Amino acid sequence: MEQHINPRVRDIQISGIRRFFNMVSDIDDMISLTIGQPDFPTPQHIKDAGKAAIDGDFTSYTHNAGFIELREAAASFVKEKYHVEYDPATEVIVTNGASQGIDVILRTILCQGDDCLLPGPVYPGYEPIIKLCGAYPVHIDITQNEFKLDAALIEGSLTPSTKCIILPYPSNPTGVSLSKEELKEIAELLKSRNIFVLADEIYSELTFDDSHHSIAEYLREQTIIVNGLSKSHSMTGWRIGLIFAPEAISRHLLKVHQYNVSCASSISQKAAYEALTAGKDDALDMKIEYKKRRDYVYDRLVDMGFKGIVKPHGAFYFFVKIPDHILLSSFDFSLALAQEKKVAVVPGDAFSPLGEGYFRLSYACSMDQLTEGLDRLQSFIQS
Repeated sequence: MEQHINPRVRDIQISGIRRFFNMVSDIDDMISLTIGQPDFPTPQHIKDAGKAAIDGDFTSYTHNAGFIELREAAASFVKEKYHVEYDPATEVIVTNGASQGIDVILRTILCQGDDCLLPGPVYPGYEPIIKLCGAYPVHIDITQNEFKLDAALIEGSLTPSTKCIILPYPSNPTGVSLSKEELKEIAELLKSRNIFVLADEIYSELTFDDSHHSIAEYLREQTIIVNGLSKSHSMTGWRIGLIFAPEAISRHLLKVHQYNVSCASSISQKAAYEALTAGKDDALDMKIEYKKRRDYVYDRLVDMGFKGIVKPHGAFYFFVKIPDHILLSSFDFSLALAQEKKVAVVPGDAFSPLGEGYFRLSYACSMDQLTEGLDRLQSFIQS
């Protein structure tokens, strides 16, 4: 019966990040610098709120968009932090993680034959959904632009079929973000065009040298923001994402969301309310620690002789160019590193073909693990 499965599903692959992680995870004494998951526990007061929700029998369906107090807290959070304003009654949707939010957004706006522009290299979770919609992912090469997708690169890639542009900043896999001025230039380019912007801002609370800015400040009516609590509050398993969009768009997003999952977990929603109110600054301590790790990893990579290292502005990744004298593909380089030195990184080609020749290193792990992992990487490079 496999031949009768939707061919669009047959043609997509499991994420290269997960495939490589699964391939090397059973090797003993492996130091994994792969998965983008915070190594901090969920703050205790948030866990207590989840327990209280269970004990208080808050275990039924909520409104499809999430219970109203949570949507109010979410709207207040982004207004205070990022200066964008949304009506919690009609312009905020709580999803099962940012991943489901991305799926809902793309399935709502994309049609057969549309082009969806996105940077390359980029997180691999967008392309399969674009293809499942019958649309075309168009990767724009950002490797020669310090991993930034700017207005000039976008303008050179626009076609009459362009329906959506994805701005995933701070970026997975590069850690790069866009400045206020760069976002304004993109907004100025797009404001007279019927093009949506999907702003994936899941790492918005993990920026190190400047505050996060959203393009929705300058292009509200065309922008759909997806965010969530997985990275900011170390709540990956709680599966809480957030969509912010103008009411004229949001009411259609809600239909797709409703038929997809009905609503996010009520228990997780209660925990999320605690995170966005009493815990609205929980990310600060994590951010301080991530910045220390970022600076340490940067110095080590430079000392090892890696060229062209772009210092991340946020998130917890480095995207590193494999030295020219090492004549291996990104996959073979990463596999050899895992087999010979027991250090796991993610091959760059997992982030589109434009990531070939690079590898992604996550520093969402302890300093002890980072130190040992980088010592092993240095030994591998030298050998």
